[in-house]
Amino acid sequence: MFSLDGRVALVIGASRGIGAAIAQALAEAGADVAVHGNQAPAEATAGAVRAFGGKAATLVADMADPGGPDRLVRETVASLGGLRTDNTEALQNDESRNRQILERIPAGRWGETADLGGAAVFLASRASDYVNGQILAVDGGWLGR
Repeated sequence: MFSLDGRVALVIGASRGIGAAIAQALAEAGADVAVHGNQAPAEATAGAVRAFGGKAATLVADMADPGGPDRLVRETVASLGGLRTDNTEALQNDESRNRQILERIPAGRWGETADLGGAAVFLASRASDYVNGQILAVDGGWLGR
């Protein structure tokens, strides 16, 4: 039910971080993955997809350019909170803010980008065929507190 064999996925922003982790999880579940980079091809992520035995294609489109999104489709699949990424590095390094944030995350830790893989595979698989109009919170319990 969670197999993505024979399916094709497009992951926007797959050159690093969250997008790269989702692309790798989809490939591990059997999907072929087109990986998007905003300024340059996401070659490292494509290599990781191929390492799982899948086909990978690299796409480049500037999503700030009005014509860029016309070539690509984007769907938000998760509400994200407290993930360890380049964007949260300053908060993680600030001892006071880091402590305050971790105190509010029931899981008691920053999420890793790989924590999103299971949710992405679920949403891409037949297991979620009747799931519509939902926000799947992958946030260590942040929204439920």
